[in-house]
Amino acid sequence: MSLHRSLRRLFVVVGLLAAGTAALAQGLSTKPVNLMVPYPAGGPSDAIARIFNTPLGQALGQQVLVENLGGVAGALAAQKVLAAPADGQYIFQGSPNEVILSPLANAAVKLKAEDFRLVHPVADAVMVFVTRKDLGVNSVDELVALARKSSARPLTYGSVGIGSLYHLILEQAQAQAGIQLAHVPYKGNAPLLQDIAGGQVDFAVLVYSAAMGALAEQGRLKVIAQLGAQRSELLKNVPTVSEGQALKNFAFKIWTGFMVPKSTPEDVVQRLHAAIGKTLQDPAVRSALAAQTQLAASPMSLAESARFFEAETARYRGIARQINLQPQ
Repeated sequence: MSLHRSLRRLFVVVGLLAAGTAALAQGLSTKPVNLMVPYPAGGPSDAIARIFNTPLGQALGQQVLVENLGGVAGALAAQKVLAAPADGQYIFQGSPNEVILSPLANAAVKLKAEDFRLVHPVADAVMVFVTRKDLGVNSVDELVALARKSSARPLTYGSVGIGSLYHLILEQAQAQAGIQLAHVPYKGNAPLLQDIAGGQVDFAVLVYSAAMGALAEQGRLKVIAQLGAQRSELLKNVPTVSEGQALKNFAFKIWTGFMVPKSTPEDVVQRLHAAIGKTLQDPAVRSALAAQTQLAASPMSLAESARFFEAETARYRGIARQINLQPQ
């Protein structure tokens, strides 16, 4: 075959590939992406999604629509994403609660964390120890000391349900500190916070919120510690649990991330990852998250996101085994 004919064939192949790539790009840009939120509109998860959808859409060159689907501790939405074609048109906005913990606590949930790939964490919330105003403690060390004295009538702690992240964290605290507490499950954050302010329950671990901050300023409850490894820039005056003596190296954070089904093609995942990374650098996105008492997640490569997700899954499954958590 002559050099001239070989070159001509090569140009034809390159032309066909270019045309195919252009057609693919055109197909992607005309089809909206659905950002699936596993809770009803109006809550903290929904607020995060609506901060991201427009700038993420701009970074992708596609419209991003927020879709809300509550139910089964967030697993209903997760299962809908897994049932859809794995082509990047459905993104799941999840946290440990829906993809790691709900299968451990709810027998109706058949998915597992390994069904998903974490493309990138997007936001971190600050979790805190919050107590009723007259509990008589001002630090976690004092709380642990009081719990030891109150073994005959254990202190009560509230959570948003058996198997929730907050439940597991306080089960871990009991094991580490050698104390006994009484668990009082609630159906949501709002009624639990109300009962702490009303003195019906002694304390809880919850995500810090503007509503909680307002109640603390009014003297109706106390925020005594935060659970991050370092003090959050959103709560610089509140010490971490690890700064005390009773629960050394006791650090947790609740994160939100964008996930896709594990079988999503690599080029689609890379494209989403780049767009999410770009969106996280947007000052307007970062300030809007801060207004919701959320911190924009730190940059992570796809490999780092995978390692982070595996480590979080192993950690919470370990705690679930330790407390003998059984699906209900």
